[in-house]
Amino acid sequence: MIAAVTLFFIITLSALITRIAAIALAHTGLSTQIARFQARSAYTGSGFTSSETEKIMNHPVRRKIIYSLMLIGNAGIVTAMSSLILTFVLPDSNASRLYGLLIVVVGLAILWWAIRSDWVDRGLSKVINRMLKKYTDINVQDYAAVLHLHDNYHVSEMRVEKDSWLANKTLIELDLRKEGITVLGIDRKGEGYLGSPTGNSKILPLDVITVYGKAEVFESIYKRSRDIGGEIQHQKFVEKEADRKQQEEGKN
Repeated sequence: MIAAVTLFFIITLSALITRIAAIALAHTGLSTQIARFQARSAYTGSGFTSSETEKIMNHPVRRKIIYSLMLIGNAGIVTAMSSLILTFVLPDSNASRLYGLLIVVVGLAILWWAIRSDWVDRGLSKVINRMLKKYTDINVQDYAAVLHLHDNYHVSEMRVEKDSWLANKTLIELDLRKEGITVLGIDRKGEGYLGSPTGNSKILPLDVITVYGKAEVFESIYKRSRDIGGEIQHQKFVEKEADRKQQEEGKN
């Protein structure tokens, strides 16, 4: 029975550790989904995709979090496996083994409910956020709230292809602001990342740009070609954004 209780405790502690790490990673600017995936991957020793690994390794705070998870994960997995084996090896009767199995199954069911519960998630996130602010030097920010990432607003990365409507044009020429799109940065291979680019900044093929705005405009930009059709789509969303602003001003 002690081994079964120990196993349940280790699994619960592992889930809590990865949750804390996921929230900490999210506060460094990663999306919630990517932060959770990276935390679980590091804890279990799974691999990362190359692009996401680069984002982790080039950021000192993220690197420290992942490194700590790897160390804790190695010890946690070994201990969990040992406890699982002892749960069924140590008991000298089938009744004891079944009792240990019942503890593990019921405990995991409760833990699964807690992980899936929105109420538990919100409460746990508040507690973890307060602890991170108090006991760490991580800059705890709710980036989703700061950037107003709802009402169909998103932050996205776009890889600029050679035949893209965006390619070989300056931000002034593209005039994306009138569509409600803001270019936050340009990542150019061999030259690094340019944050807060000016209007004279040119977007080149193979650049990866970070943009903020409405998701429907992103989808249009992805599909635009370097012809009159692309310009027509641009004007369509310029007019749509102008109408939206006019309606908001009318409400105020």
